[in-house]
Amino acid sequence: MAQSMRARAIHPPHIPHLTLNTDGRAHPRENTLLAVTVALAVVALIAAPMRGWHLLASWTGLGGMVTGLYAQLISKTTAERCVIVTAIVASGIALAVGLNHGGLY
Repeated sequence: MAQSMRARAIHPPHIPHLTLNTDGRAHPRENTLLAVTVALAVVALIAAPMRGWHLLASWTGLGGMVTGLYAQLISKTTAERCVIVTAIVASGIALAVGLNHGGLY
């Protein structure tokens, strides 16, 4: 019992941190595609409710979906996939609203 208390005092508890690279390796291409997908989804979601911005919402939503699907294809970790799927769904919703407001052209 004394040994376990001593070991606990030497090693502080592990504080979890958020990371997309849960396998310990760097994935610059995958993380860049993830960031682009999230950025396109955010822009599309902001533009979607505004009727006059249907072109921006539609094209960025479509771009976010295409980029996200490719990022999903090459992703390496589960954390990356969770964020990518969320961004794909958000892009799809924004695309649908943009299409409803006037479409791609």
